[in-house]
Amino acid sequence: MTSPVVIIGTGLAGYNLAREFRKLDGETPLLLITADDGRSYSKPMLSTGFAKLKDADGLCMAEPGAMAEQLKAEIRTHTRISGIDPGHKRLWIGEEAVAYRDLVLAWGAQTVQVPIEGDAGGQVFPINDLEDYARFRAAAAGKQRVLVLGAGLIGCEFANDMSLGGLKVDVVAPCEQVMPTLLHPAAAAAVQAGLEGLGVRFHLGPVLTRLQRVAEGLEAHLSDGSVIACDLVVSAIGLRPRTDLAAAAGLKINRGVAVDRQLQTSHDNIYALGDCAEVDGINLLYVMPLMSCARALAQTLAGNPTAVSYGPMPITVKTPACPLVVSPPPQGREGNWQVQGQGSDLKVLCHDADGTLLGYALTGAAVMEKLALNRQLPPVMA
Repeated sequence: MTSPVVIIGTGLAGYNLAREFRKLDGETPLLLITADDGRSYSKPMLSTGFAKLKDADGLCMAEPGAMAEQLKAEIRTHTRISGIDPGHKRLWIGEEAVAYRDLVLAWGAQTVQVPIEGDAGGQVFPINDLEDYARFRAAAAGKQRVLVLGAGLIGCEFANDMSLGGLKVDVVAPCEQVMPTLLHPAAAAAVQAGLEGLGVRFHLGPVLTRLQRVAEGLEAHLSDGSVIACDLVVSAIGLRPRTDLAAAAGLKINRGVAVDRQLQTSHDNIYALGDCAEVDGINLLYVMPLMSCARALAQTLAGNPTAVSYGPMPITVKTPACPLVVSPPPQGREGNWQVQGQGSDLKVLCHDADGTLLGYALTGAAVMEKLALNRQLPPVMA
């Protein structure tokens, strides 16, 4: 009997790879293994569902049984891998050995968590998957005040969504501006002003040191001595690629699981894509590169070795209070930034010494120019 192609993870990476593979190969056995409930959903919707009054069931697009039928696959839910044995092309689920023809790591990234003093640590909610979202929705029922930890892309999306959903939102982050690793300060100021227009309050600089229960909810104590009253806390302080099992199996690890342009790890017949993968030195936690990887890897698994390439990869940030599209300059390319426009409608462009456009940030009405600018951008990975 032919050993299956095994995909670990049923998020956007795992399910999209399975779909692309089945377009090319309808017969090879396919096994998907996931630690969660295996429901199909779009992860970007986790930061827009609250204002739409969507619970976790409302964001679910298909149950695992329907996905198994659609993909002609076996899907094992609530199942954790305990080890990978590359030399014998098998993995372990406790005492059970599962052989594979090819193994794909699509298990994503985990939320960064920091220790917080106080008796209310259980009221801190990361939202990284559908089950996390369900826990948050249950905790938020009847509540009015939320504290968001982190002012990066996800933190700002949550702040926008929860504010539109009727919650009073405070954002705490140890940085000088929103999205510090992604945005020019001018664009960051425009986004922050848009969110403040919804009533979001920013506390940039301090960190949360203590969270304690009081009669009327929670008290969040910050490192600058200030105290914020809230009912629950959402943690959006970042993601870290999951690498532990890969490292234990002897695979090469950098920031993520290191793979080449064909998404192969340092060991034959083991591949990785999505948030856990570092592709030719680049780890991008966004949907567009994930989709490019799924299409390329499906071809490779179907017998047509295909290298992935990344064209321009603009990021549309879901902050309708101040629409934002950003395309950071490629790694290692330096340029000069120019700010055009005024108010919330800014076009912030980065050119190199020869005048070549390397990247941009567009806010407000300027986002309408993204298609024209995309045609001028260099590929992220040619």
